[in-house]
Amino acid sequence: MTGLGRLFEAAALRRISAMRAPEIARGPTRAALRRLRRSALAHRIQQIVVDALLVSAAFYAAFLLRFDNHLPPLYKDLFLTVLPYAVAGKLAVFAIFGTYQKWWRYTDAHDFSRLVQAVVLTSLLLVGGVYVFNPVGFALPRQVAAFDFLLTLLLVAGTRFTVRTVIERPLRGYRLPRGREVLIVGAGEGGQMVAREMLKNPELGEAPIGFVDDDPRKSGMRQVGLKVLGTTEDLPRILEDAEPDEVIIAIPSAPGTLRQRVVAACRDRGIAVRTLPTVFEMLRGGVNVVKQLREVQVEDILGRDPIHMQLDRMGAYLAGQVVMVTGAGGSIGGELCRQIARVRPRKVILVDHAEDNLFNIRRELEEDRHFGQIEAVLGDCKELPRMQEIFEQFKPDIVFHAAAYKHVQLMQENPVEAIRNNAVATRTVSELAGQFGVQRFVLVSTDKAVKPQTTMGASKALAEWAIESAQARHDGTTYVSVRFGNVLASSGSVVPIFRRQIAAGGPVTVTHPEMTRYFMTIPEAVQLIIRSGNLGRGGEIFVLEMGEPVKIIDLARNMITLAGLEPEVDIPIVVTAPAPGEKLHEDLFNPDEHPQPTPAEKIVRAERPAMDPARVEEIFDEVERLIANGNPQALADLVKAASGQAADTVLELE
Repeated sequence: MTGLGRLFEAAALRRISAMRAPEIARGPTRAALRRLRRSALAHRIQQIVVDALLVSAAFYAAFLLRFDNHLPPLYKDLFLTVLPYAVAGKLAVFAIFGTYQKWWRYTDAHDFSRLVQAVVLTSLLLVGGVYVFNPVGFALPRQVAAFDFLLTLLLVAGTRFTVRTVIERPLRGYRLPRGREVLIVGAGEGGQMVAREMLKNPELGEAPIGFVDDDPRKSGMRQVGLKVLGTTEDLPRILEDAEPDEVIIAIPSAPGTLRQRVVAACRDRGIAVRTLPTVFEMLRGGVNVVKQLREVQVEDILGRDPIHMQLDRMGAYLAGQVVMVTGAGGSIGGELCRQIARVRPRKVILVDHAEDNLFNIRRELEEDRHFGQIEAVLGDCKELPRMQEIFEQFKPDIVFHAAAYKHVQLMQENPVEAIRNNAVATRTVSELAGQFGVQRFVLVSTDKAVKPQTTMGASKALAEWAIESAQARHDGTTYVSVRFGNVLASSGSVVPIFRRQIAAGGPVTVTHPEMTRYFMTIPEAVQLIIRSGNLGRGGEIFVLEMGEPVKIIDLARNMITLAGLEPEVDIPIVVTAPAPGEKLHEDLFNPDEHPQPTPAEKIVRAERPAMDPARVEEIFDEVERLIANGNPQALADLVKAASGQAADTVLELE
């Protein structure tokens, strides 16, 4: 059974239990969990009893077929002697092959393959056991063994597929629920779960009429009693023939190209499109699959292949540790907290200087995710005495430093504070991490640190230098920086700005028609940040593979289209001018850096010449002195000399 199938089955169990006990909807209780376990155990016992009867019948029928319905006394003794061992052995092998780990209604081709393997093994063990132990003085007849194999496979597999067929296929005279006709893209576990929910709950007002699936083996087949009408390449024809009221994309891991193809075909015909949430969203959402359906968003159609990572395995180094996250109330910091909580750390220290953000993430973790091993700490990373208190009190094992200012234009207008918060604060926190014996320190960086032309970029480049310098002084702590491009819907991203402009009726403003940016979803970026934390040996800069860059003007057009509007007709797009220092295309590597592969998918290492730690410390000492004296012009000159960029673009002076 696939991991997604287990997710759906668990969701169904929780939904059924929720109807019986409303308190479960507010959070799982011990009594509810016990009832679920007892229900699952009772179901497995029923399956084992049925299989015991089936294999007994198959064994007996094999003897009857071999001896024309009349058992000689000697072979009757053989049958009665071997039967209990044969039944017990077959059930044990079936259990080892996992045939009792799912409901028979969800049996699929993979389960049939495992069942064939189990029956083959039991037949070989049966023949070998009788030959070796020789309980009645002679071996099992070959014809009996052959009949037993065929009958066992027929009865055991046939029963499972009969159960699935009876439950899935509508009975004669059964009428589909009336309502909006829905075409489902994806005939796998997700699509079948959506269809079942609709069929069993007519009050939803949704009537599934068929599936679309790109697996050629499913073409023309029936799933849940509904036919697979073709592939997504056939979607225009299928939409013309079926004329559905709505299309649902029921593939949580679908790539953006597939979603974009479906959306384009449906928009041309004025058909609404909804989608199942991503696996990340399903893990953080409720259990009612149909209620989790949402409108297709720009994140769904950017064309990136989804990132798959087993967080429990890749984040196992966090289990049992005290983990500190700075900027815990922000978009990246908050998602770090959510994913870290899933790998069972001993405690998570949430550090943020914004009380509202800190309150919200703590409440979410405690009330929505039922994770209580947290400490919410108000503190500003720029303040050395306060950060010393936090390190002394909680003694973290691992630190993720996500606290940073991210709005490029705002930082351009407030350069001194940008350098103080993004660069000097990073130096402060990384130095304390070394002094207090932190095992691992992970800096969340940005592609704007590459060949920086803005204040924000320069401040993050200095932050990367601070990490490399700290590694040279504190070899007991492993420091790494993780660099990546834009994350959708994060603080500072263009996507929320476009959404507000579209909601206001436009115009949507783009600074240059050729401007491109790399994009990644927040959960994907955080997955890779967590993975990078365990890759480093000290001082590395890891760069996340961002896929292909996206034209900002194309992003704007897609977002307008997804809102059900037409670009340049309903919502105008206005090209303004790039802001000071704004680059047309972002880079992920500096000229002196070379990408090197790592053992992790989608993560590369930026190899570059080592920096002189003493020189880095001199620069930071001078930066702090100039900040304290309030001398922005001298600070601009210093950054110019350090970064090799023009001071009037790196720092916008008042």
